[in-house]
Amino acid sequence: MKRIITIALAALLMAACSQKDPHASWTYDSVVYEMNIRQYTPEGTFAAAQQQLPRLKELGVDVIWLMPIHEIGVKGRKGTLGSYYAIRDYTSVNHEFGTVEDFDAFLADAHRIGLKVILDCVANHTSPDCAWVDEKPSDWYMRDSLGNTVVEYDWTDIAKLNYDNADMREAVRAAMRYWLDRGIDGFRCDMAYIVPQDFWTETISVLRSEYRRGLYFLAEGEEPWLHDAGFDATYAWRCHHLLNDIAQGKAGAVELRAYIEEDAERFPHEAFRLMFTSNHDENSWSGSEYERMGKAAGLMAVLSFTLPQAQPLIYTAQEVGYDHRIAFFEKDAVPSWSPTHETVFYQTLTSLKHRHPALRAGEKGGEFALLEDQWVPEEVFGFTRTTKKEELMILANFSDNYTTVALPDAEEWADAVSSEVFDEELNCPVISPWGYRILVRK
Repeated sequence: MKRIITIALAALLMAACSQKDPHASWTYDSVVYEMNIRQYTPEGTFAAAQQQLPRLKELGVDVIWLMPIHEIGVKGRKGTLGSYYAIRDYTSVNHEFGTVEDFDAFLADAHRIGLKVILDCVANHTSPDCAWVDEKPSDWYMRDSLGNTVVEYDWTDIAKLNYDNADMREAVRAAMRYWLDRGIDGFRCDMAYIVPQDFWTETISVLRSEYRRGLYFLAEGEEPWLHDAGFDATYAWRCHHLLNDIAQGKAGAVELRAYIEEDAERFPHEAFRLMFTSNHDENSWSGSEYERMGKAAGLMAVLSFTLPQAQPLIYTAQEVGYDHRIAFFEKDAVPSWSPTHETVFYQTLTSLKHRHPALRAGEKGGEFALLEDQWVPEEVFGFTRTTKKEELMILANFSDNYTTVALPDAEEWADAVSSEVFDEELNCPVISPWGYRILVRK
């Protein structure tokens, strides 16, 4: 089948194969799970969350990203319990969650069953009552003309750090080493794009050389220079907002094609692009995926697992279909972890991600190509992911109607989820409204 807009370049693939892989081997087909410890259980503790690890392993996730686990500042605190991101002490543990020994037990158990654990690194700011504010030189922080620490946006519970100070930089690195010494597998770096590039370049290089166990670094940001600085993955924010727009009928296949072409031009071929239908920011402030995407939420999750360069993220309680804005500054625990239809759905997606090398992120993923318009209806976004050993076809129905796709070589394909096969008489896979098909060439 002829295809257009082929994005993966053979020269880049050959270059990638001729040198050491740019990412740890375990990261390429990994699924990231963002855990909100406070809301994860009624207890809101490491010990209680630890009991859920086998369930997450069965779900098929690989990396547990813990939102900040540190002591939260009191000065300027928002709400009753405060924001995880207003950190008072980088090497402390929030007493809500337990002790550092409880964290160690959580980490050890996760590693025992084959899960990786990364922590949130909040390098842009501390709380305004962090000990550094009074104990360290005043130029460790950005200050106004009156000498007051500076806030950004409406974050009145933070004090912005000054990266012109070399000692402050080293103190942040020392805090990162503290947790690496305890055995974590890397960091998700909050607001990474507003921290100077040279800090990340030096820090990531130094830490990778000191801890030779294949660390993983995820940047909150969508600037290509973050990959130059050493990050494995960056947020695909534009893709996320576009998926919202498609689900709401404000955009369609044309806009998604344009986005993929532009993203391929802007980012290195080996870049991982974190894709998601929810995370802590989106859920708390913009609503759950069902609120934003409605009946298209499942389809958009499929795309977050199958688009080129995609490293998928699952946020707390998405896997049980929890349709709720989780409070950010108060206790608001997930009521139940009983399996649902969504649990099976996400298990299917993680299984596909692990079984099919064509869906890997970065330079090891399959070549991406759009299907020609003659084979797919206008409302269907169709593409393939191809390696030397396999070819997948993904068909996404961006409409409220049932539709079919006439495959010219139908007998060569089978449904990767249901195992349904096609032939000359049954050559039109039916796709439900806002549904999908993932086919594999036999």
